[in-house]
Amino acid sequence: MSEKKTCMPPDPNTRTPGFKAPPKSCDAHCHVFGPKEIFPYHPTSTYEPPDAGKDRLKTLHEILGIERAVIVQASCHGPDNRAMIDAIASSKGAWRGVCIANDSFTDNDFQDLHDGGVRGVRFNFVTHLGGTPNLEMMKNVLDRVKPLGWHLVIHVNAEDIIKFQDFFAQFDMEIVVDHMGRVPCDQGTEQEAFQILKDFMQRDNWWVKVCGSERISAEGPPFHDAVPFAKELIQIAPDRTLWGTDFPHPNIRRWMPNDGDLLDLVPLFAEDETLQNKVLVDNPARLYGFDE
Repeated sequence: MSEKKTCMPPDPNTRTPGFKAPPKSCDAHCHVFGPKEIFPYHPTSTYEPPDAGKDRLKTLHEILGIERAVIVQASCHGPDNRAMIDAIASSKGAWRGVCIANDSFTDNDFQDLHDGGVRGVRFNFVTHLGGTPNLEMMKNVLDRVKPLGWHLVIHVNAEDIIKFQDFFAQFDMEIVVDHMGRVPCDQGTEQEAFQILKDFMQRDNWWVKVCGSERISAEGPPFHDAVPFAKELIQIAPDRTLWGTDFPHPNIRRWMPNDGDLLDLVPLFAEDETLQNKVLVDNPARLYGFDE
C-alpha cells in the first residue's frame, strides 16, 4: 500500500466562543484518534492522524461549553471501533457513537456496539478515503442494523450526491448527511448537488449536519460563505438538522479551523433561540436517545 498521508494537528489554542451554547448542547460530529499505542490505526487507512483521544475531546468540550457528543468512527480506525467504544464508556452516558462496519460483523457484534452506545453506521463515498463502498455489502449491513433502530450516515462529496441519488433514495431508514454534502461554496446554492440535497431534505427520514464549513468554504476563516447553505437546510428541516465540530479535523488541506470560531457560526446558521435549541439540543437528543 502507498505511504499514508499525514494530517495537521488541530488548533491547540481553542478560544472561548462568544456564543454560549444552551444546556445539554451536543457536538454531533467529532472523532477520537488513538492513542495508537492502545488503539492502532487500521492498515487500510489512507492517512494517519496525530493522536487525539478521549481526554483531548473532553477538554475541547469544556472550553466550548458542550455537554454531549456523538463520536463518529473515522476511516483511520476502519471497522475497529474500540477507541470509540472506550471513549463512550468513559462519558457517563453523555456520548453516543456511529460505527464503521462490514458484512463480517456478526449479530452479536452489532448488539455489543448497540449496548456500547452506537446508534448508527457510517459509509464513506469520498475519493480521498477510498471511494465508493461495496454497495451490496452496504445494503446487507443496513438490513441487519435496522432492527436495532440505527440510522445510516453518509459521507459524500457533491458529485456523489448526483451520482448516487437513486441509490440513496431507496432506503426507508433515517439517513444523515455529513458536512452539508461537502458542496463547494464557490459554486453557490443553486448548484445541482445542493438542489438534490434540499429535495432529499424534504423527506421525513433525511437529516443533515451543518458542519464542515471549513471544508466547503472558498473564502477561509471565519467561513461565513458557508452560512447561506446551512440556513437553507435548517429552514427546510429545522427538526432534522444537527451540528458538530468535526474535531480533530482530519485531512484538512487549507485552513485548520479554531473550534471556537465554528461554534460561533451557529447563531449565524440559526438566528433565533428556538432554532439554536433544536439544532444543538433537541434534535440530537431525539436521534441518539440521550434522554431515554
